[in-house]
Amino acid sequence: MSKFVHGDNIARKEKAKKTTAAQHKLLEEIRAAYEKWKTANLELKGPFFKKDESDTSILEERVRLMNEYKDFIDQKIYAEAFDSRSNLHSTVLEEFVYYLFKDLVADISTNAIIGKSHAYKDIFYQSTSFKNMITEPSFKIEKKDHDFIIGVNIEAKFKCKGGTKEQKERLEIPAVAIECKTYLDKTMLEEVSTAGSQLLIINPNAKYFVVAERLKLTDAVNLKKYKVDQIYILRKMKNTDREFRLQEGYENNPIYADVVENLFNDVREYLSKEWKGSTSISLESGMLL
Repeated sequence: MSKFVHGDNIARKEKAKKTTAAQHKLLEEIRAAYEKWKTANLELKGPFFKKDESDTSILEERVRLMNEYKDFIDQKIYAEAFDSRSNLHSTVLEEFVYYLFKDLVADISTNAIIGKSHAYKDIFYQSTSFKNMITEPSFKIEKKDHDFIIGVNIEAKFKCKGGTKEQKERLEIPAVAIECKTYLDKTMLEEVSTAGSQLLIINPNAKYFVVAERLKLTDAVNLKKYKVDQIYILRKMKNTDREFRLQEGYENNPIYADVVENLFNDVREYLSKEWKGSTSISLESGMLL
């Protein structure tokens, strides 16, 4: 699992054989700006698990740093040199979310996992014969990539009764999963909704959020039918085609600190409260959901 996903993306491009000399020169400029952004975020501490009057100012500074770096890397010269398939620009948001929650999670536990994840999705059994079935476990683990999770590693061992062979697996189980998008359209929303439904099968108490810079949905979309807990549009604006965003004079909304603060507070509140567990607990109120 990677925490500095944007930095990793830059490193892969620096090492790639297909990267041209012109792109290498641009990557040097991007690397310098990235290291400044990364260092500033690592040196900035908080917010933490306990609410503090400094939380808003800390979040505002993280957003200021994000806007500064995003304005730099979204310039036409870099946008045209590295297209959307390279994920150079999209991974900025994924790394920003890590900086946003790093101190909150560390304050709760150093054993919690945080960052991009290849998380547990499903399990099934598939042996080659009955003879093998009774002597060695043959579980297959299906996994799902998430842009960002806060969760736990479960170390599991499987062994057949009377057998000697063990199958060891490490399962990443999200408590919070966040999908990061440059823009959110209907197809993307349907995809994340499916992933949200699958996550609730694994962990019924999990929270699933979508964080996007811009929105590409019409009003004729019933958001309530999708399996996501909240959608945050950081720039509070509709999506504009890339060719228009790169034109001189285009007015681009910044990432708004109040939206980021809402996201942070929603996650912190969720991680700090008791979750519904068994039906016996729910029966105290007479309500199961």
